[in-house]
Amino acid sequence: MRVLITGCAGFIGSHLCDKFLAEGFEVIGMDNFITGSPDNIAHLLGHPRFKFIHYNVVNYIYVEGPLDIILHFACPASPVDYLNHPIHTMKVDSLGTLNTLGLAKLKSARYVFASSSEVYGDPLVHPQREDYWGNVNPVGIRSVYAEAKRFSEALCMAYHREHGVDVRILRIFNTYGERMRIGDGRVVPTFLYKALRGEPIPVHGGGTQTRSFCYIEDMVEGIFRASIKDGIEGEVINLGSPEEISILDLARLVVELTNSNSPIQILDGREDDPKRRCPDITKAKNLLGWEPKTTLRDGLKKTIEWLKSYLRR
Repeated sequence: MRVLITGCAGFIGSHLCDKFLAEGFEVIGMDNFITGSPDNIAHLLGHPRFKFIHYNVVNYIYVEGPLDIILHFACPASPVDYLNHPIHTMKVDSLGTLNTLGLAKLKSARYVFASSSEVYGDPLVHPQREDYWGNVNPVGIRSVYAEAKRFSEALCMAYHREHGVDVRILRIFNTYGERMRIGDGRVVPTFLYKALRGEPIPVHGGGTQTRSFCYIEDMVEGIFRASIKDGIEGEVINLGSPEEISILDLARLVVELTNSNSPIQILDGREDDPKRRCPDITKAKNLLGWEPKTTLRDGLKKTIEWLKSYLRR
């Protein structure tokens, strides 16, 4: 079978390339390296079943030959990235989604869209279920990402209802692990990097806000299962860890696991920063037989070892 993965040089996208190749698929990866890194796919170049296309998905897309599955994972995904590239972020999850959906229709391919827990905004329902509509500020600083994802979800369902495209929408919650960019502003790589260097760990808004963190290996398994599962067209599925932790407790755990002397620095809160974020994964359990296997403590230990190795290069 043949798959197209946009955003293939990104954190999750590059791991998806590894997974699909390991499962025997032919993989076409597409990226323009705005936030992805060539290093993430360097080990795949020359693989007989991997082909890379340097391309921006906001432009018209055509891929020669058959396609069985399209996974649209191209998009700046961290607050630092999408605030640095606000218009491009909206283009990727509007024009890019439109172009890849059009290709899915043309090729009769299954379509997997990487949505986000950001569609829930600052949720008033906890934990968040797929039938919750969210609490999003449509003109706030984070809206360039959240509203783009919400628009893409609507576009996916329009193609499903009008053209019969087999779409599945995956709302991905916080994910961490090897290949995260140190400077992308996400909390796990930021905390780990600071702790390993003995620098103050920045905790915004007092740290009482909560998140749930899923290890990359578990997340990729969930995405893979959702991609190959028959009979779930049109479904919206949360993927993430139900293990909720406050940001302050995360900082303390990072200090412990890195054996660091870093102080925790409390800073002002950020605009529209959600107070609680945790998925209800009942649907993923029932439809995919999936739930995370890696505890936060174990996943952080693996990530710390990778980061130490990375920093020694």
